[in-house]
Amino acid sequence: MPDLEERAKKFATKAHGSINQRRKYTGEPYIVHPIAVAELVKSVPHTEEMIAAALLHDVVEDTPVSIDEIRAEFGEDVAELVDWLTDVSRPADGNRRVRKHRDLMHLAEALPAAKTIKLADLIDNTLTISKHDPSFWKVYRREKDALLQVLKEGDATLWRTAAAQTTRR
Repeated sequence: MPDLEERAKKFATKAHGSINQRRKYTGEPYIVHPIAVAELVKSVPHTEEMIAAALLHDVVEDTPVSIDEIRAEFGEDVAELVDWLTDVSRPADGNRRVRKHRDLMHLAEALPAAKTIKLADLIDNTLTISKHDPSFWKVYRREKDALLQVLKEGDATLWRTAAAQTTRR
């Protein structure tokens, strides 16, 4: 049986590919982002469940896959991490600021492992957004600064990297 990481990568590739999801600014297949996030998580102390969750972190939010499917395929530990990483806000909750605050409050309660994955997600997204969309970067940067305040229980190395990105761009 393939290992957890390989299964998660295959599952995420299929899920994002099923809707032909692409990276906004580059047009690359979306899976390049979860792979980059997983590689960042691998650079710090981690578990195999964290790597699987890093690969799957946008699947429930962006594709028709449900958290129950993640749980059935990958177990409770991976599903719990993915659940923490999935936005809880919906468009009906209000404007972007209201929605992002709701998501921030959800992440504030997350497990340290989920916060580590979120830090890796922020780092990779920052590289793309700051390079390709300077006007949105101003909005994203404020949101990221707020998130950093609730992600301090995540890996310290990734936190410092994420924080440094907002000061030098």
